[in-house]
Amino acid sequence: MGWRPRKGGGDIEDRRGTGMGSGGLPIPLPVGGGIGGLIVLALVLLFSTGVLGGGGGSPAGPEGRADPTSRQYQFVKFIAGDVQDRWTQAFRDQGRPYERAKLVLFEDGTQTGCGTASSQTGPFYCPVDHKVYLDLGFFRELESRFGAPGDFAQAYVIAHEFGHHVQNLTGIMKDVQKEQQSHPDKANELSIRLELQADCLAGVWGNSAAEQDLLDPGDLEEGLRAAAAVGDDRIQKESTGRIDRESWTHGSSEQRVKWFRRGFDNGDTQACNTFKGTA
Repeated sequence: MGWRPRKGGGDIEDRRGTGMGSGGLPIPLPVGGGIGGLIVLALVLLFSTGVLGGGGGSPAGPEGRADPTSRQYQFVKFIAGDVQDRWTQAFRDQGRPYERAKLVLFEDGTQTGCGTASSQTGPFYCPVDHKVYLDLGFFRELESRFGAPGDFAQAYVIAHEFGHHVQNLTGIMKDVQKEQQSHPDKANELSIRLELQADCLAGVWGNSAAEQDLLDPGDLEEGLRAAAAVGDDRIQKESTGRIDRESWTHGSSEQRVKWFRRGFDNGDTQACNTFKGTA
């Protein structure tokens, strides 16, 4: 990607190296748990050591731990800022304000509005405090264990989580929660549609990135590969050897690719109504 460093602290809250860790205590997954909530179970089953990175969330490469000048840190800050610039403009076009969310970088564990988070949880959005949480070690897992390398694959993950923030601000997440409470038998299906919509919203941002000439050849393929890598069916098959559609909460690889691509191709949130018709 043709990204560039952004000035100032921007949308990042960096807790790495601050002693705010939780000691790796797991938490119940927050609503809008995003990509990581599903992956953590698979990683626990697949790999008996070092769940989600083992060494915590230090940036990849020689830059060292908790280094705000590192390439990884600067990349994440750029993506978080650019994604939210896109949503700020979209909300402004509709005559409403957009509340920017913080992306919290942490190592091993941290406190959140949804409880004590562990790096084992993977990336997630907490609707209580309106923050996205990410241990950078997750990106190493995405590449090495899920076969989805590349900076645009990482950008897809970040954009997906901010998609949940958009759902929270617009009331979609709250409506889904109410519907799940009223119809428990439809809870998983509604969760899938919520996650697929976040994929689509990530694609809408991807369209914006393409219009800004930020994408390099092969970047879209990286994003699609990442979307496929975190499908319920693929993770279940790799972790347990079987597929149980009734337990899905995020959607199949095919569905996730489909909706990310739909958002990317249309560049319009109107294309992201996953709650209508067949997901």
